[in-house]
Amino acid sequence: MPPPPQPPQPPRPTGLIVGLAFAGAFGYWVLNVIVGLIALSAGSTVAIGVGAGFLAVVGLGAGIVLVVLRKPWMLGLGLGLMIGWALASIVTAGYCTGLNPGMYT
Repeated sequence: MPPPPQPPQPPRPTGLIVGLAFAGAFGYWVLNVIVGLIALSAGSTVAIGVGAGFLAVVGLGAGIVLVVLRKPWMLGLGLGLMIGWALASIVTAGYCTGLNPGMYT
């Protein structure tokens, strides 16, 4: 006797995921500007390192946690945070994300 047929899966809300990915990337850039200004106004290497670590934890750490939770709005926002961190690293040659500490001296 064959197993009963599975009910069809509901479609994924891809528009919501894409929209929240853009919102997450934009939100990361806003946070990056705020944290960057605070870190640079402090004027110490330690403040810049703490700011870079905070931005990495928010961008990558929170992004990974949100993606793992697998709800559509969390998936979009998590992808957006990680995309925002990656774009900030690429566009600013690591200056805004602390990947290029040689630029701070």
